[in-house]
Amino acid sequence: MLGNSIKSGLKKGFETTWMLGKIIVPIYFFVTFLKYTPVIDWIAEVFEPLMQIFHLPGEAAIVLVIGNVSTLYGAIGAMKAMSLTPLEATIIAIMLSFSHSLFMETAITKKLGMKLSNVLFIRMGLAVIAGLIVSRVGEILW
Repeated sequence: MLGNSIKSGLKKGFETTWMLGKIIVPIYFFVTFLKYTPVIDWIAEVFEPLMQIFHLPGEAAIVLVIGNVSTLYGAIGAMKAMSLTPLEATIIAIMLSFSHSLFMETAITKKLGMKLSNVLFIRMGLAVIAGLIVSRVGEILW
């Protein structure tokens, strides 16, 4: 009985690791590749004014976009490829906790009968509010 539980647990653990790895590793390599091209500098320059509202570098926009259009695991891969401070990573993580996987989760809530615009407004609005609060509090504490 114990042997079967261990075997089953290991199998599920490897399956989960494989599933997450298929998302995280390619995005990590893609963002790392972008760091060696002018693209990341261009993105950082374009989004710097907006990201400064949250005390984030311009390239943090890449992480937010990836997290919002794909999954949190994709955002983790992108974050790992960047040089973010603990505060910056925390701000992004909290923002994405409200607004991750927008396409997939919005489709689900629409099937439940919720109004699409309300769901997007609430999730994105909470992400912005949380990002503003955490960045201000973090600025004071760190």
